Amino acid sequence: MAGSGITHYLQTSDAITHGVAYVLLAMSIASWCFLIVKSWILTRAKRQAARAIAQFWQAPTLSEGVAALKRVDRERVFTPLAEAALYAAEVDIPGALLARVERGERVLRALRQALNASQRRLEFGQVLLASVGSTAPFVGLLGTVWGIYHALGSIAASGQAQIENVAGPVGEALIMTAFGLVVAIPAVLAYNVLGRLVRQLSEELDGFAHDLHAYVCAPADDAARHAPRAIADETR
Repeated sequence: MAGSGITHYLQTSDAITHGVAYVLLAMSIASWCFLIVKSWILTRAKRQAARAIAQFWQAPTLSEGVAALKRVDRERVFTPLAEAALYAAEVDIPGALLARVERGERVLRALRQALNASQRRLEFGQVLLASVGSTAPFVGLLGTVWGIYHALGSIAASGQAQIENVAGPVGEALIMTAFGLVVAIPAVLAYNVLGRLVRQLSEELDGFAHDLHAYVCAPADDAARHAPRAIADETR
C-alpha cells in the first residue's frame, strides 16, 4: 500500500519533485559510500595504532623505527610524523634558512605540519556527513511544500475540494519529508560515531608527536632512557 502510494506520487508529480527526489537519492548514496569507506579506514587505523607505535619505539634507531612503522601503519596515520621527525633531525643544508633554526624548533615545526596533515586526512569527508545530516530534512520539506502546493492547485482547478480529495495528495506529498529524514538520520549518526574515532586517533597523534619531539631533541644519553619509557606507556 505504501509502495503504491510512493509510486503513484512520483508518477503524478512534476519535474521539480523529481529533482528533489534525485537530490535526496544522490545525498543518500554519497553519505552511505563515504560512511562505509571511512568506517573501514578509521577502524583499521585505530586497531593498528597501539601495535604500530609499540614497534616504532622498540626499534634501535629512528630510521629503523620509521621502517617498522611503515610495515604496520597501513593507513599512514602515524608514519608521516615519524618521517618528519627523522628528516628534521638529519637535515643539514649549509646556507639554507632551515639550517639556521635551532634543532628543537626545526623538529617542532616539522611535527606540527605533519600532525596537521594527518588530522586533515582523518577528518576528510566529515563535512559531507554534517551537510547531508543538516540539509536533507529541509530538502525533503521543500519537496513536501511543493507537492502540497501542486496538489492543492490541481484540486482547486478541478473544483472538488472534499476532504477525501485533499487528504490523499497531501498525504502523498509528506513522503518527501520522510525521505529527507531517512537520508539525514544515518548521516548524523555516522558523523557522531566517526567523529569519536577521529578524536581518539587525534589524541594518540598528539601524544606520539610529543614523544617524538622529546626523543629527537633529548641529549644522546637521555634518548635511550626516553624510548623504553614510551614503550612502557604504549604497552600498559
